[in-house]
Amino acid sequence: MPLWEQRLQEVLDSLVAAGAAGVLMHYRDDHGTWRGASGVAELGTAKPVDPAGSFRIGSVTKTFTATVVLQLAGEGMLSLDDKLDRWLPGVVPAGDGITLRQLLNHTSGLYNYTADLPDAAGIVRERFVHWDPSRAVGMATERGPSFEPGATRSYSNTNYILLGLVIEAATGRTYDTEVHDRILSPLDLQQTFVPGDDVTLPEPHAHGYLAVDGVLVDMAEFNPSQAWAAGEIVSTAADLNRFYAALLTGELLRPEELRALQTTVPTDEAFHLGGLGISRLNLPNLVVWGHSGGIFGYRTWSYHSADATRQATVSLSTTDAAAPETYDLLVSVFDSASQA
Repeated sequence: MPLWEQRLQEVLDSLVAAGAAGVLMHYRDDHGTWRGASGVAELGTAKPVDPAGSFRIGSVTKTFTATVVLQLAGEGMLSLDDKLDRWLPGVVPAGDGITLRQLLNHTSGLYNYTADLPDAAGIVRERFVHWDPSRAVGMATERGPSFEPGATRSYSNTNYILLGLVIEAATGRTYDTEVHDRILSPLDLQQTFVPGDDVTLPEPHAHGYLAVDGVLVDMAEFNPSQAWAAGEIVSTAADLNRFYAALLTGELLRPEELRALQTTVPTDEAFHLGGLGISRLNLPNLVVWGHSGGIFGYRTWSYHSADATRQATVSLSTTDAAAPETYDLLVSVFDSASQA
């Protein structure tokens, strides 16, 4: 095994040593492509994690949602400067002052509905329950806005639930149909789908866990409609690398929309700038674009150089151990390959 592959394997092994049930990675640069894994696919067994396995990508879904919105803007079906009320009149009390761009870059001021989700025991009790998007929007609007639109940036899943509804209002078709026809089918992403109320993951997959009163509950089966356009997609590491390579190199967006995607605003972290459904992270020796995601049982990181010549997607199946910080993980991944 070449040294750079050994170093990447050591990164994965360290994540399992820190408490993850399992972890997989798909990495690509001028060395070539490497697929690796560590840990077990299911606690209590010796079954290895399959590097080609499926997983829930959580908020990495937001990049797919933003891409569809930007495609619609490029086709003249909507404008990023449209007010939310144009497409969803009266759905949000402040909808006449919030633009679609502000939803995309998290400067809308809307309360993050996931801050009021049930505790872990409640999540497990409701794990198979269907969520209508209106439930999430209602939870947010009951709280009122956190700040005036455009005043600052605060990450809110509510923004992307609303963008899913805007996509449906603008096209007259379902969110999952638009994602499939505009992204998944053209790129031949055969292992990526919007599951809706399907609670199962395709085989092979690793099992992720949620701690409830000191007991780890297997969350591989879960109705992800609660996250919808903000976080419900299922994919593989290879498919995510293909998606981001196509996105960043202009295969999915015209130059004007790609520039809009990569127009950033500051966040709470100096190294992190927020774009439209994507983030720019300034690492010590590399600038990368992508998104991280978390949903019960799974954490995902998918980040890429601007020209997509260096790519890394990592999926971690969780236990009760703390997940690594995004910055630290990405530094270890990209430095391990480049210094070997």
